[in-house]
Amino acid sequence: RSSHFEPRDAAHNMQRFYRLTVTRDLFGTVLLVREWGRIGHSCQRRCEEKPTVTDAHHAAARLAAQKRRRGYLPVAG
Repeated sequence: RSSHFEPRDAAHNMQRFYRLTVTRDLFGTVLLVREWGRIGHSCQRRCEEKPTVTDAHHAAARLAAQKRRRGYLPVAG
């Protein structure tokens, strides 16, 4: 499952994105993948191992709430 957020503000030339994905690697390890950067450019990526899928979803929800407080809006699709 993936969540995608963007704060767009043309007046400040702000075109960023933040994506959270809960997935498993080839060995079955649960990962929370965080990707962020400027839209249309290469992004930075961080993968964090989590003990369970539930823990990964809770961590993703905390990060999503933090991004919404900073003005990022969820994007459908």
